[in-house]
Amino acid sequence: MDDAWTLEYDRFDPAEERRRETLCALGNGRFATRGAAPEAAAGDVHYPGTYVAGCYNRLTSVVAGHAVTNEELVNMPNWLPLTFATPGCGWFLPETADLLDFRQELDMRHGVLRRTLRYRDDRDRVTLVRQRRLVSMDDPRLAALETTFTAENWEGVMRVRTALDGKVANRGVERYRELRGDHLTGQETGLCDGLTWLSAHTTSSRITVALAARTEAGDAPARTVREPGLIATVHELHLDQGRPATVVKIVALATSRDPAVAEAVPAAVRWAARAPCFDHLLSLHELAWDRLWTRARMAVDDPAETRVIHLHTFHLLQTLSPHSADLDVGVPARGLHGEAYRGHVFWDELFVMPWLNVRFPETARALLRYRHRRLPEARAVARAAGLTGALFPWQSGGDGQESTPLLHLNPRSGRWNPDSSHLQRHVGLAVACNVWRHYTATDDIEFLTEFGAELIVETARLFAALSRLDPVSGRYEIHGVMGPDEYHDAYPGATRPGLDNNAYTNIMTVWLLLRARQTLDLLPGRDREELVARLSLEPAELERWTAITHGMRVDFHDGVISQFTGYGDLLELDWDRYRGVRRLDRVLDAEGDSPNRYRASKQADVLMLFYLLTAGELLGILERLGYPCEPELIPRTIRYYLRRTSHGSTLSAVVHAWVLSRSDRARSWRFFTEALGSDVNDVQGGTTCEGIHLGAMAGSLDLVQRCYLGLAVGHQGLHLDPLLPDRLSSLSLALKVHGAWLSVEATHDLVTVSRADDGPVSLPVTAAGHHAAVHRDGTCRFPLAAEGRRTMTQRSTPGDLGRRVTRLREDLGLTEEELAERAGMAPGFVHYLECRPSVPDMGSLVRLAAALRTTTDALLGGDVDQPSGRGRPPAHPVLSALEPEECLRLISPGGVGRVAFGDEDGPTVLPVNYVYRDEAIVFRTGTGGPVDRELCAGDDTGSPITFEVDHFDDARRAGWSVLVHGTAHRLTAEEPSRTGEPGPEPWAGGERDVYVRVDPHEITGRRVDGF
Repeated sequence: MDDAWTLEYDRFDPAEERRRETLCALGNGRFATRGAAPEAAAGDVHYPGTYVAGCYNRLTSVVAGHAVTNEELVNMPNWLPLTFATPGCGWFLPETADLLDFRQELDMRHGVLRRTLRYRDDRDRVTLVRQRRLVSMDDPRLAALETTFTAENWEGVMRVRTALDGKVANRGVERYRELRGDHLTGQETGLCDGLTWLSAHTTSSRITVALAARTEAGDAPARTVREPGLIATVHELHLDQGRPATVVKIVALATSRDPAVAEAVPAAVRWAARAPCFDHLLSLHELAWDRLWTRARMAVDDPAETRVIHLHTFHLLQTLSPHSADLDVGVPARGLHGEAYRGHVFWDELFVMPWLNVRFPETARALLRYRHRRLPEARAVARAAGLTGALFPWQSGGDGQESTPLLHLNPRSGRWNPDSSHLQRHVGLAVACNVWRHYTATDDIEFLTEFGAELIVETARLFAALSRLDPVSGRYEIHGVMGPDEYHDAYPGATRPGLDNNAYTNIMTVWLLLRARQTLDLLPGRDREELVARLSLEPAELERWTAITHGMRVDFHDGVISQFTGYGDLLELDWDRYRGVRRLDRVLDAEGDSPNRYRASKQADVLMLFYLLTAGELLGILERLGYPCEPELIPRTIRYYLRRTSHGSTLSAVVHAWVLSRSDRARSWRFFTEALGSDVNDVQGGTTCEGIHLGAMAGSLDLVQRCYLGLAVGHQGLHLDPLLPDRLSSLSLALKVHGAWLSVEATHDLVTVSRADDGPVSLPVTAAGHHAAVHRDGTCRFPLAAEGRRTMTQRSTPGDLGRRVTRLREDLGLTEEELAERAGMAPGFVHYLECRPSVPDMGSLVRLAAALRTTTDALLGGDVDQPSGRGRPPAHPVLSALEPEECLRLISPGGVGRVAFGDEDGPTVLPVNYVYRDEAIVFRTGTGGPVDRELCAGDDTGSPITFEVDHFDDARRAGWSVLVHGTAHRLTAEEPSRTGEPGPEPWAGGERDVYVRVDPHEITGRRVDGF
């Protein structure tokens, strides 16, 4: 099997079984079944589960003295049961059997789960069992299980029992055990034309579900067994030694929610009876997966990472496939793979939609229609709260009512606590953002006209209504909400939940109101007039929107954006005490404390702004609001909150990998690999067994395409700005942009875009400041110069000012005219600079750098080493200390530094070329030179050494210096090449065959600003 397409387990491990059941689940977008052993019932080891998209039910439980009603995605009747027994022995169970061999393989390429086992019974009979399982991607109503038995050292009758089991309940999440899970009732069973069937219905939503099974076992005698809520057939299969015998079980699943279904039971029976044989069913299923993988192709050069990318893609497609486009379903946060979060729809579509938009736009559009169908309910909730517009629920299920639980259990303390997370109003911002992203990716004005514009406008009205003008601050404020962080739901000691002026909510409200006005302007005249009339939009309301976009409140403290009003007054947490604790809220609550008292976050909150908005968009909004800000605000804010986040959500790694990708690529890569391993490695400690984390899976895929490839789709076409991590040398994927299927291949040196159907690329494409050049073979190729790829080990060269200006201007979303206005220049001069190889005078260069939010050195060549200190010293210098993390960020691109150490002749200072890799500084020196002699004089702990890097911008009279105290160690000849990355070039000529690693012990730095 191809490692990049297969998830393998070579032994049975009861402790790992539930996690494997989640990872090996099979689905088709309509329903999914966990990868549980067919022989096992639900218990401590196994948890079979089948979940149908959109099938919810409500039950009322009594917990902590309160009657609590919860809505859940229902665990449907189990179609899997199949067990067997050799003569005179009991039914096979893997946890009690004498297993000689065991292997389980998830074939993601073809959507098949294979299992092979050999076991010895109590009488030393050895039997080989092979199984293949599928949930059809071709016909979303069908599933099948094929089991082949081979008696290796015996012959006789093998009893095989297959069943349909309706005696199931929702019991898959330990902390929900006190809640009722008996969602199914009215179980009935029967026989029809040799097929068995079972039906049941949900207790409150009254959804009927029916299963029908066709079992093929040759001429083996069979008898039917009926129990309450269960029907089974027992087959007596004669086995000859060494000769395989096969039993096939083909099942159809029908519900009363299905289109073109009058009655569920007759429909299921018809579908099962008409289903093809297993091999034909498998062939059609594999063809369907082939079509999906053609559209979903994404691969990198590392097979292990590609395998996880395939796994994430596989489970995303099993939850949200083209079949989902025909269903009224949203994005369940844990897929159709388990019962955590009760199968609810949160805001995870924010992380899912960017991937779907450019591959399966019809599925993405259907998910947005799920929200639109629930718009009347959202309007009613807003009206009940005295607001206009549409107030979407934080947790949504079947009908769009608020499904957030009133209480939640802390498993550490055993207490049921109030749940205030329904105050996360920002879910509406996610809905509107997804609408806008879908439109820009598809350029589908019909989508906006049909229902997209209505969603954006009604959500904008809600957030405008939440924005109240405060007479004291003179600004618009939003009170009583929760941000994405989730650790903070109230002020310390407050009797009512809610926080004021969450920065993410307030700033994204401004973004939304601007997009709402833009959306209205995009609609054709008659459609716009009709929407305005239907929604009773008055000019005064639109004027108020504009006022809010100029007057929204945002708080700041310590030179960073405050997460909410008063955040800076909270206590600092003792992070050393809680190091490695992801769920701080549970730990603190169990200690009688609360995260509301501390500057500690579960996941990205303020940093979500940098995930959704470009630097230009964010700074532009702050400037529009009248807040003075400089480019350093963003990295400073990122550093501040990164140190105060416990990463208690799998989404946190996705967001942090994104926001660090351009400033600290090593840490970004570490977060990316954590996001890739979130479920495979169960980084949250026991949560994967309750269902996959769909947002993290899709978010990791989006990181590859939109972050590392720099993919941006707009009305002007496709733009690429690749910045591949050093550990990725190539990336390949397929995209659908404005109706055209494209293939993109990227390396550190070249980007190639071609039509998937071999036709010419007809839509505009740009990459790293280049415009498309169509070659004879119909492809566009963009060679990336050093300043285009900006790798940690490559240095920009002086010149090519125009291309840098163009790239930075486009990153900020500015036209040439807008840049000229900001820089105080004539538009024609900006155009001249971008098109001609020229350099303006220093005064113009300074104004241009300020307008582009960069430095003059960056415009003149980025990190190219130039003599510093040529200009006058600053008139009013301001000296500030740098945090160690900022110091590492500054030196991590590599370049020229100095090393200093003492020898017998006194202090020695030498220049070196260096790279920063694996949290160490590496440089080269010559055999027998001063550094080599110092290393020879040292012991096994290394030789003391000091390393320094300085940088100064003469034009702006600003600079920084980083000083590293550490120990130097000689590396072996093989070590520098183990990673496959290029090592540092020597400072001087000659062999320079001694590689030196400096392990930092103390890192300090200072920054000087003269203005």
